[in-house]
Amino acid sequence: MNMPWKLARQTARNAAKPLDAVEVVLPDALGLALAGGVRALVAQPTCDLSAMDGYAVAGAGPWTVVGRVAAGDPVPGVVLGDGKAFGVGTGAPVPRGSTAVVPVEACSPTGGRLTANALPGKHIRRRGEDWSAGDELVPAGSRVSPAVLGLAAAAGHDTLLTHRRPRVAVIVTGDELLHSGLPHPGRVRDAIGPMLPGLLSGAELLGTTHLRDDPSALADALAFDAADVLVTCGATSVGRADHLRHVLAELGAEVLVGGVACRPGHPMLLAVLPDGRCVVGLPGNPFAAYAAVLTLLRPLLDTLGGHTARPPVTAWLGDVGAHRTDTRLVPVTRSGGLVAPVGHDRPGSLWGAALADVLAVVPPGHRGGEVELL
Repeated sequence: MNMPWKLARQTARNAAKPLDAVEVVLPDALGLALAGGVRALVAQPTCDLSAMDGYAVAGAGPWTVVGRVAAGDPVPGVVLGDGKAFGVGTGAPVPRGSTAVVPVEACSPTGGRLTANALPGKHIRRRGEDWSAGDELVPAGSRVSPAVLGLAAAAGHDTLLTHRRPRVAVIVTGDELLHSGLPHPGRVRDAIGPMLPGLLSGAELLGTTHLRDDPSALADALAFDAADVLVTCGATSVGRADHLRHVLAELGAEVLVGGVACRPGHPMLLAVLPDGRCVVGLPGNPFAAYAAVLTLLRPLLDTLGGHTARPPVTAWLGDVGAHRTDTRLVPVTRSGGLVAPVGHDRPGSLWGAALADVLAVVPPGHRGGEVELL
């Protein structure tokens, strides 16, 4: 019996544990998940800074200008007394005793004397105003984005502790597949192999193997032990050329998901080999395979990579002809809080998926309302 779609997705997420934590230099951390929170190694700012070009002043004016400091200079070794001013650039450290910074455009300097209106505390960024040393800035499980990299560098880090990327090997099966040239009667182009690398963000693709419909060759390919996840394309159903389930049984694999109440893609499967490697079986129809990636493979890779599950994104979808018992994954375009189907969603064609912004998860019996987006 096919497993409900939501349960299948959760089963995939629970099928493994996050991979080892590794320390990597900042550029190599992009896209990985943090294995530990990013904590500030120093306060920001590290000293009182000017937020404007102008003059740091002490007390009420007028003021006598007694010096100048630029961004990158050390903190001036003076204490600014009442009636004194120091020329400052944006980002420059202000002298101790400064009570405000007066922007240069608001000043009237004449012969070393300065007059202006100064509001106490204005335009000074105080030490630790953004964060203090030891503050957690980004929690464990967060994806390392370009902004996280910049933040980590600003907080003093040269490396980050992340979970390593899951290693994936792809096995494409089918006597009918062509890998170049024009399709012709009896032979079709492999559409899944070219599609998959772009769906494996956050993972390391070790390679793609192309096989004929041969159970012995499939068993040999599944013995590849450098991968954390083996992704097979085709051979997941119960036809004479569909060998995957029989091969997995012979290898002693535990099948966690043997089919999903989902259209397209119900023959998808998820299994765990005796040594802990996972096998995700994608149906041979290209759009069904795409649905299986989003249903089983992506949640599994996210868990292995240590990524925290995010709340679902939703939008309003009208009546698109829901199935009575199965979840439908429907290609749609987005406009504000609404989505609309694009059509062309047969299991054997990626036309609709190529035109769509996202897939809408249409539960059984849906007649209009909020739906999850993938």
